[in-house]
Amino acid sequence: MCANVVKLNFGRITFLITITLLCLILYTLLLSSDSSTSITNYLEEFNIKPTETSARENVEKTTAEVSLKHLLAVSIEIAERGGAQVKTARKLTDLKETSKGKTKEGANDPLTEGDMRSHRAMVYGLKKAYPYIKVISEEHDSSDIHLDEVKTVVGKNAEIDKVLNGADEVVPSDQITVWVDPLDATQEYTENLLQYVTTMVCVAVKGIPVIGVIHKPFENFTAWGWVSHGVSPQLQVAKTFPEKWKTNPVVIVSRSHAGKVADVATKAFENATIIPAGGAGFKSLEVIQGISSAYVHVTLIKKWDICAGNAILKALGGQMTTLEGNLISYEASDDDANHEGLLATMFEHSFFLEKLKNVQR
Repeated sequence: MCANVVKLNFGRITFLITITLLCLILYTLLLSSDSSTSITNYLEEFNIKPTETSARENVEKTTAEVSLKHLLAVSIEIAERGGAQVKTARKLTDLKETSKGKTKEGANDPLTEGDMRSHRAMVYGLKKAYPYIKVISEEHDSSDIHLDEVKTVVGKNAEIDKVLNGADEVVPSDQITVWVDPLDATQEYTENLLQYVTTMVCVAVKGIPVIGVIHKPFENFTAWGWVSHGVSPQLQVAKTFPEKWKTNPVVIVSRSHAGKVADVATKAFENATIIPAGGAGFKSLEVIQGISSAYVHVTLIKKWDICAGNAILKALGGQMTTLEGNLISYEASDDDANHEGLLATMFEHSFFLEKLKNVQR
């Protein structure tokens, strides 16, 4: 009797072990095919290439490589997406304007519905496209927005395909910082001086600005540049340095955060024409297009204001430095402000720099 019971139990145990082993084998096979496929599809969707041999390890360690060509296309789309929100908000009766405080020059630093709508469209769009890239925006938002509610970025652009002709660079995601200005020239935006308004995206690799996008939403114009690769074909670019600018330069400065810049520029260039204008993006484009000789700023300025212009200038052979001639770093770990003033030129940078240094001394 006991022997029969033992045989029966042993048979059941053997059966259970066999079934368990079969289930484990089947689960392993499914996991190796479906899961790796889903991870691979996830990476391909966001144009992220694994640097590890295992796609699973890539996701877990959040190490990835990013196509800069794809990121450029995304940046253009994101800047234009933000611009659409800026235009929509400007039609509202109430811009919901508040103040972030005063600048060091004592000017009001406004915040509007347009700033916040653009911020959400741009930042969350970028985060959905590139979960692992560090994004720094001028604005901050406490809204509980789920990325599955955010429209997916297409990331395709016929213009850059034509200009780049297949060229691309792939870099590790942890070397990239994206700087976002959801609405540059907010003061002018509230005053309906809409020609100065831009939305901007800048991609820095190891702190160096390499991709810049400046979008003018009220003119439906987008300028972009990628260092060593090309610029937007519709961007008018200054070809030569007029000789008269050596004695009669046209210097563009801030109208709302001027500080002492007009006085400094007048002393540095006795016969200069000083042009006050809103928005760092607008002023950078004026220099790029040859409308102004130089863009000068003598007080603190935030890096999301200047990074895109810096990148496009660099792509065209122009320069943007501090007033001491130092390059500006856009590492995520650095201060988000540039404290040493600013000089941007397409030509004769050292000439303008020396003139300004003499005044500073």
